[in-house]
Amino acid sequence: MAVRIIGSLAFVIVLSSALPARAVAQEPPAGAMQPITLFELVLKDGSRMFGNVEQETATELVFKTHAGATLTVRRDEIASLKRISGTIRDGEFLPPDPNMTRLFFAPTGRSLKQGQVYLGIYEFIAPFVQVGVTNRLSLGGGTPLIFGVEDWDRPFWITPKLQVYDGRDTQVAVGVLHAFDSDNDGGGIAYTVVSHGNDVRSITVGGGFAYANDGGRAGLLMVGGEGRIARRVKAITENYIWEGGHGIASFGLRFFGERLSADLALCIPIGADDFFAFPMINFVYVF
Repeated sequence: MAVRIIGSLAFVIVLSSALPARAVAQEPPAGAMQPITLFELVLKDGSRMFGNVEQETATELVFKTHAGATLTVRRDEIASLKRISGTIRDGEFLPPDPNMTRLFFAPTGRSLKQGQVYLGIYEFIAPFVQVGVTNRLSLGGGTPLIFGVEDWDRPFWITPKLQVYDGRDTQVAVGVLHAFDSDNDGGGIAYTVVSHGNDVRSITVGGGFAYANDGGRAGLLMVGGEGRIARRVKAITENYIWEGGHGIASFGLRFFGERLSADLALCIPIGADDFFAFPMINFVYVF
């Protein structure tokens, strides 16, 4: 039981990092990256612009784009106008990744904001939900859509997570993924994640231990990273190693819009007798 639970849950701890979005007073130097808050203006003809409102009246507003262009827009031409946080890279505004609290599968050092809800489906069979109780504390859980492991009833998992530090470049979080069934058989992973970087590129190192109700224990180490390669595409890697020299290496891409993200990755077991790889496909929507 201990080997089965520890081996199956070892895939869960993934660490990441973020840089909180903040408004800036001036343009960053060329080549620099800096978080910023702007307005997103969408017109009814489909045009989308990022910038700031310079003036407004009951019938129109003057909008200055981040590139420096100024235009006057009638209010009846506007589909939406909202504040949005992102990152400036080489003078270009990059919208945020909506799935900031995870890499491919497991929690990062980032935290959901109070009232945010994260709904994911992993490998088409494992739904998952996480709710921001406060800006630092979130609670979640799930159960597979398909099950039938011998001698194990339908499993459930719960995922409390607490962010203990939120700095400009670094975030730290602790949490537990605990799985159980109706017979109280199960185990989990307790972890700490330390993340450093921003939404354009970051690296995370974390560790913890997997445990089982029958007394089994195993240490776990993870190193992961992410890098923006296009406006709405990230390259992500997350790599695990646990006792005995076994682990999992993975690399793939995340494609994301305003609220929805899709991950496509390839995972390779480390220390297995035979070489093989298996795909990972995840979808996440953040409310």
